Formats: sequence, structure tokens, C-alpha cells
Amino acid sequence: MKSIVCVKRVPDTEARIRIAGDGSSIDPSGVKFVLNPYDEFAVEAALKHKEAAGQGEVTVISVGEAASAEALRTALAMGADGAVLLKADRTPEGLAAAQALAGEIQGREYDLLLFGMKAIDDDLQAVGAMTAELLGIPVATAVTEFSVEGGKVTAHREIEGGAEVIELRMPCAITVTKGAYEPRYPSLKGIMAAKKKPLEEKAASIGSAAAAPALSYPAERQAGRIVGEGPDAVPELLRLLRTEAKVI
Repeated sequence: MKSIVCVKRVPDTEARIRIAGDGSSIDPSGVKFVLNPYDEFAVEAALKHKEAAGQGEVTVISVGEAASAEALRTALAMGADGAVLLKADRTPEGLAAAQALAGEIQGREYDLLLFGMKAIDDDLQAVGAMTAELLGIPVATAVTEFSVEGGKVTAHREIEGGAEVIELRMPCAITVTKGAYEPRYPSLKGIMAAKKKPLEEKAASIGSAAAAPALSYPAERQAGRIVGEGPDAVPELLRLLRTEAKVI
């Protein structure tokens, strides 16, 4: 069982984000960056299926700036066998990332190509599907659990009002969401071992790519006001909801 897991370095969900002086990027000073939480599910899935098979290899790949090596080291400490950093001068947007990943994966031998369902920084859920399309392999998205048998993957997805079961022939791509794969904590032994595991760096050309022209903070929330008390306040409340808030 050979698995490739594509991961991303993102700001911690508890980080206080500030806009940089250029007005189109975030100020990284004082911000803690982590392995994307959804990618942790994908790494855990790869490790569990390798352990169940009794043999195999898990390789993690990331495309981005040099600091993305931190996220790869986290995956190595969890138990991945090797890592590849496609180094770029900036973190690419979705399609550019998919193109860089597909270019690296194209010549590799693998059974499973795993992604987190989405990245928490841009909330994009498309990189896994786009990479699979570029590689010409089947894909199942937002998978909570999957099994592997006889060269086929049976993937389970939660949908509104029920569940969906999809069968794919390997090699295939899967984007993993919260479900059966609770990420393990890297042990001290794993952290020390990660320092000796191979982490290959390659130059990645991401060419022209979409970028945010400007960032802005959300509008400040207006202070609340009391329009009255009891049933007598209902007509005024309805009027304000209709004329000012425009929600009814």
C-alpha cells in the first residue's frame, strides 16, 4: 500500500490575523502556523491503512514557501516515511497548487492519493478534485471513512439525510473529513525520528496565479438597542427588521 498525502501549512485557528502593509496579504509576525487540521485526518487515514496492510509507504507532499517544511515535519513525526517540498516563492492558489502537485505525482507509483477535505485558511475544497482531474484518476470527496480490498476503495460520505457509499478503482484520490480518523499526537520518539527522515526539496514554478487584490477587516458590529418591552414592542421590532435590517 503506497499512499501520497498532500498537505498545507496554515495559520492556527486561534491566531489573531492582521492585514499586512501591502493590504493584500496577512502579517505573519506573531502568527503560529500549523499542519492544516483536515490534512491531519488524511495523514492519519494513510497511516492506519498502512498499519492494517502490514506494509507500505506514506509520502507527504506540500507546495509553498520554505516554511512549509514545518508542516511536513509534523506529518513525518506522526509516522509518515518521507516528504517532498515543492518550494515556491509564495503559497499558490488552488489551481496553481493542483498543477504543481499533479506535475510531481505524475511519475510516481501510488495506490492512494489523499487530501484533507479543505484548507482552513481559504476554505477551498477543490484542490484534491482538481489534482485528480489533472492526473485522470477517480476521486471521492468529503469522505469520513474508507476501506481497501481487491484493488478497490469503498468510501463513505455523509450527505444530508443519510450516507453515500462510493466504490473506486485504485489508484484513486480521496479527500478526508472528520470521522473515523482521529489524528494521533506525535510522540517524542516520532519527533526525534522525523529529523532523520528524508525531506526532499524541489523548485516549483507556479507561474501566473489568481491572487486577492485586497483584504479588509469585517465591518464592526453595531451596538444593540432595546425597542421596548413585552408585546407592545413587537410592531416596532417587525418594522425595524423589515425596513432597516431587511431580513423579512
